[in-house]
Amino acid sequence: MSDKRICFIGAGNMSRSIISGLVNSGYSPQLIEASNPSTGKLQALQADFAIKVTTDNLAAAKAADVIVLAVKPQLMQQVCAALQSLDLSNKLLITIAAGISAARYSDSDYLAQPVKLIRTMPNTPMQIGTGMSGMFAPANINDEDKAICNLIMTSGGQAVWVEKEADLNLVIALAGSSPAYFFLFVEAMIKAATELGMEQQTARALAQQAALGAAKMLLENPQLSPQQLRQNVTSKGGTTHEAVETFIQGNLSGLVKQAMNNCIARAEAMAQEF
Repeated sequence: MSDKRICFIGAGNMSRSIISGLVNSGYSPQLIEASNPSTGKLQALQADFAIKVTTDNLAAAKAADVIVLAVKPQLMQQVCAALQSLDLSNKLLITIAAGISAARYSDSDYLAQPVKLIRTMPNTPMQIGTGMSGMFAPANINDEDKAICNLIMTSGGQAVWVEKEADLNLVIALAGSSPAYFFLFVEAMIKAATELGMEQQTARALAQQAALGAAKMLLENPQLSPQQLRQNVTSKGGTTHEAVETFIQGNLSGLVKQAMNNCIARAEAMAQEF
């Protein structure tokens, strides 16, 4: 299974994240190829990971056992149309595009032939080994194909299978997009600290270490709910209590729910747009 030739069509941030995870976990760079119309990102990938690169999507896909479709949803139809001349029956396709259903790839607008395709939703922390991905396999995917996909998506972190394709939109809101939520929160903390007079480098050091510590406490105390962990550091009438009450009064929970709902709604809308 570790001798499969994998090609990535698209050389953006998510391809880099997955390739980084694969190479760092010991997968041979000589079995990995990335294809992209421009050479800048390809050159960076080749320099950093010693993989093969090309600007010819068709040649890369033809040589591969596994094709990772790593382009934006609005470009997917164009990219897939260019691959229609290939016999894809013996290849596994993996897509990371939001919104486009698995069935659409067999349509005449996309690949125009029956294909074995798994939809995945990874996130960028894969590049440092702490990624989280969701995966959905249609009925025509066998256990070997699932194992290959699982190997790729867990090379840079963890992954879970979802039973319903619609659940991938929830994966996007909960894991795929959420690193940006945490970055936004830390960004706001640093901004508030600097406006109160703290030097930015010091503020960042404090905020990012606090975020890391909180995440590790969640991971290392699975028997405790997030609510209990919060309560453990929130003495009534103390400083943390005042801060937490401010968030509660500002309806942080409702805002997070609305943000996730909007994320899901956008994924559903994209299914109609592309």
